[in-house]
Amino acid sequence: MYLIRFAKITAKEILIRFPKRIGFFFSYLNQFRRFRKDPNKRFDAKWSDMYPCLNDKLSITPFDAHYTYHPAWAARILAKTMPKEHIDISSILHFSSITSAFIPIKFYDYRPVLLNLPNYHSEFADLTQLPFPDDSIESLSCMHTIEHIGLGRYGDPLDPEGDLKAIKELKRVLKPGGQFLFVTPVGKPRIEFNAHRIYSFEMIQELWAPLKLKEFSMVNDENKFIQDADPEIVKSQKYACGCFWFTK
Repeated sequence: MYLIRFAKITAKEILIRFPKRIGFFFSYLNQFRRFRKDPNKRFDAKWSDMYPCLNDKLSITPFDAHYTYHPAWAARILAKTMPKEHIDISSILHFSSITSAFIPIKFYDYRPVLLNLPNYHSEFADLTQLPFPDDSIESLSCMHTIEHIGLGRYGDPLDPEGDLKAIKELKRVLKPGGQFLFVTPVGKPRIEFNAHRIYSFEMIQELWAPLKLKEFSMVNDENKFIQDADPEIVKSQKYACGCFWFTK
């Protein structure tokens, strides 16, 4: 078979790497030829510029339930509380970058981000040794992060108690009366090295005491978001997403 050179992949490579998509690929070639012959095309469709996308013909838009629902949950809480400033520690960037449109955000991570946006500032921080005074942060979040600390996945030192040290630090810096948004995998407790830890609801309650739980919501194993979820559901989950709104 002759090779068709694409911007990032060849036709031969498509057939080798994606054998189940061969039918989609030939359908793509047919569409490409038809498009090139269309007299109403406004761009010159070149063989050398082909960029086959074979997985997007779906009836609904797919999404990662954990990482779509939990930032949306947290953003809605910030829209209610409207702090003068919010500190985010290592959560997904979609959350802090978008909420910085209406609330000044300071983002801290072991790998600081070079993101240039108004109302947005980023610096390095080690979650086991946060650079903030005691009782100093009024509005704080750390989402889908604690479960990774100490596993070495992101270049941090191996430490079986890394998550415990991080929790201690977050409790230390939160101001009395302050709001804290915390997200982590919940279900049957275990560690899946070096990806993450999974906690039971009872473990979270114990680890974050004496903070008070204001709301618990979750994304269950069926990828459904449950507002104000019954904590008992967690016991039947394998890898759910627990969303905890704490106050100090």
